[in-house]
Amino acid sequence: MDPLEAAQQRLFARLSELDIAATTYRHPPLHTVAESQAYRKDMPGAHCKNLFLKDKKQQFWLIVMLEDRQVALNQLPGHIGSARLSFGKPDLLRQVLGVQPGSVTPFALINDTAQQVNVILDKAMLAAPLVYYHPLDNRATTALAADDLLRFIASCGHSPRIVDFDALA
Repeated sequence: MDPLEAAQQRLFARLSELDIAATTYRHPPLHTVAESQAYRKDMPGAHCKNLFLKDKKQQFWLIVMLEDRQVALNQLPGHIGSARLSFGKPDLLRQVLGVQPGSVTPFALINDTAQQVNVILDKAMLAAPLVYYHPLDNRATTALAADDLLRFIASCGHSPRIVDFDALA
């Protein structure tokens, strides 16, 4: 079994252990929000984007928000308590969250056993009945309830901060 498949099985086993109902949809590899929009006609709910960032103090950040949210990286530090932010390099992403570029997801927190990543969640996203993320691989999308996402993140040892991005505009 390849490592990605093993990691996905571990993820799905964790969701099952937590009694989290999730539905996974398979599709071709998707790298952008625009690409993903063609594959979700029967997938109502909040589709999201995820940013893996590093600040100048070498702290890691996972920002999870609604897909159409526009955020200026230079304005985020004052709202989330970070130093100046930049995108994490692909090698760093693989090292810290165990996923490839294009597959950044809150599900990757299962791989952050050292709890190195600060997690920021979009308040409006959590108001949706269903939220969607790649299950460690951009060839699939998994739906679950927002409350279940919070339970999953807590099971990984993380305490996310919920930010009202609407108030930042």
